[in-house]
Amino acid sequence: MKQRVITGWNFQRVIYVLLGGAIIVQSVMQHEWGGVILGGYFASMGVFAFGCAAGNCFGNTCSTPAQEQSLQPEEIKPEETKSN
Repeated sequence: MKQRVITGWNFQRVIYVLLGGAIIVQSVMQHEWGGVILGGYFASMGVFAFGCAAGNCFGNTCSTPAQEQSLQPEEIKPEETKSN
């Protein structure tokens, strides 16, 4: 856990910590305790490097392997239509 907090810092993690801290401070000043929870969530995302929605997948655990697709065209058979 200590290694996860200390290493791997990037611009995005710093922004999450700063914005989460700003939300916490503003919420405490205005006595809006729900905002403290919201700010705490964002700040903890930055500190502990979790949240794949933010692109902070720790150890590439959220990446999925690319699947190979064949790009060969299929044969198209025309159909006859009858008009009255």
